Amino acid sequence: MSAVAEAIAGGVLPGRVWMYSNYHCNLACAYCLTESSPHAERRELAADRMREIAVEARALGFTDLGVTGGEPFMLPWLPETLAELADVLPLVVLSNATLFPPARIERLAPLAALPAAIQVSLDHADPEPNDALRAVHNFATVVDAIPRLVERGLRVRIASTVDPDRPQSDEERTRLCELHRRLGVADEDHVVRPIVRRGRARTGGLGVDPLPGDLPAELTITCDGAFWSPFAPTVQGGRLDTDLLVTRTTQPLATPAAALLRLVQGRPPGSDADLGIR
Repeated sequence: MSAVAEAIAGGVLPGRVWMYSNYHCNLACAYCLTESSPHAERRELAADRMREIAVEARALGFTDLGVTGGEPFMLPWLPETLAELADVLPLVVLSNATLFPPARIERLAPLAALPAAIQVSLDHADPEPNDALRAVHNFATVVDAIPRLVERGLRVRIASTVDPDRPQSDEERTRLCELHRRLGVADEDHVVRPIVRRGRARTGGLGVDPLPGDLPAELTITCDGAFWSPFAPTVQGGRLDTDLLVTRTTQPLATPAAALLRLVQGRPPGSDADLGIR
């Protein structure tokens, strides 16, 4: 067993490897970590490279994969690539759920038989506060898309991102949970997390300002290098943040994996992540 596999089995290192598939998006959400928008640099990981990362991750002892962006479904080849990745390791892909016409959902159908989930952003039970942070008509589009994904047999998770300075009331949280149940999403597939004050959220003064120890050390691969966490390779003012860069080298994957493990093992006792960010 490799040192990385032993660390994962022992709970020292998280088992998921994240991939930033791209940085551009059809939306420009107020709290976006990467300042993604239709005008952002694409900065893609090629499909072949994503498949290589998956195979290397499994060989090293990692247990899961994550795909994020940007909006991953801006990439026309993504549905078939996701099926190939999920055939290697269990997979979650993050999406704003606004790019799911019937034809694309049909292309995603193979994921229903694989260990894969689509994690969809839905922040409020009401359109107005949701759309104020994300985009006009975002709520209606997402609420329409989720049942269609569920009906096709796809596992859907919902991620609700909230500002700790503007907490939702008990009544709002209850209605949000009632909504996701009506849409066919189980309680265990509803994630609530704080806005992280990086990227566009920092510019707008939103969210919680994390210390490095607040972010789980999940190996994250981008076209720019390997980072501490999927919350690390953020962009502000059009410039990539490198404060949580682990290595510029990502090939072979063993190089950044070993570097991350050394960093994790070198942390002082009591410095575990505690913001509940997933």
